Amino acid sequence: MNFLFQNKRIAGTLAVVPANERTYLEEMRNFKAPEARSLKLKEVMGFDRRRIVDGDVCVSDLAASGFKHIFDQGWLQPDEIDALILCTQTPDYISPPTSSIIQGRLGLRQDMVCLDINQACAGFVVGLIQAFMHLEQPSIRKVALVNADVLSRKASPQDRNIWPIIGDACAITLLERSDSDRPIHASVKNDGARAHVLQIPAGGLRLPSSPATAVLEDVGDNNLRAKDHFYMDGSVVFNFVQTEVPPLILSLLETAQVSIDQVDYFLTHQPNRFMLQKLADKLGVPHARMPNNVVERFGNSSGATIPINLALNLADRARGPEGFLACIAGFGGGLTWAAMLLHLSRLRFCSIIDYPSP
Repeated sequence: MNFLFQNKRIAGTLAVVPANERTYLEEMRNFKAPEARSLKLKEVMGFDRRRIVDGDVCVSDLAASGFKHIFDQGWLQPDEIDALILCTQTPDYISPPTSSIIQGRLGLRQDMVCLDINQACAGFVVGLIQAFMHLEQPSIRKVALVNADVLSRKASPQDRNIWPIIGDACAITLLERSDSDRPIHASVKNDGARAHVLQIPAGGLRLPSSPATAVLEDVGDNNLRAKDHFYMDGSVVFNFVQTEVPPLILSLLETAQVSIDQVDYFLTHQPNRFMLQKLADKLGVPHARMPNNVVERFGNSSGATIPINLALNLADRARGPEGFLACIAGFGGGLTWAAMLLHLSRLRFCSIIDYPSP
């Protein structure tokens, strides 16, 4: 599914990451993993540090803290928000929508749209598409897109394939109308037949959480996980990314009549360094133009990794008048994979803060 937008832009992005930092080697020592193997994985996969929430911190807590910072800095006024879109796979509640919780906590006006989207690692691109479609409406001038997950709370601390690499984060991105007529091209694909390879089996109505779904099971190689916990088939996901994402990006560029060399940076979701280096090689993109250092500092934080990537690596260029042409791509649960080609410049804010604030 292809999309085309004009006269719209990203006006700013703020990432909120928990102050609680864990190191990969410390986590692997808790599993009594051989040090040499852990060091090799750290080098090849880029696993080093991650940020996770403490206690019962939820998505709305991270989001409310981020919005307060934005308001305090004067980057946006509360009554300027016409729509609030949240992409998450770890909502505060099954019902009501967490976007409504955030709206209520912030005391935003009632004459606005609040929308939850159940999306994971492709959620930034999917959310941008939804935000730009909302901006087609005359009454909507500014949209706040929130990508946030606290997936560590759904990961088994006794599953070394998942626990040491999952990160928690929130990103708030402001979208608004623009005088620029530069086109924004986007594309989205889905394959629900493979939805089971990234899944939290229990907790919905198909399999409600119960004492039985909380029982830890040996899932192989001395890893313990319950049906309440997040599950990922790593090898299938790796093959999915290498097989499906390059054709999507190349087709997007062909539609936009833009060559690989004309794209300044490829900002993708970041599960691990090895996967991104192989993806860059498949596309013929130099590794320097596809930054891969988010996962080593913050862990795999789902839909927030692309905004974190932007704030961590390209904030000065994104705030500058010239800016750059970016191809952003997310891929994960659904299975969903999506990409967007757009120009980024003159962002009013592009930064990362800790939660809670020092």
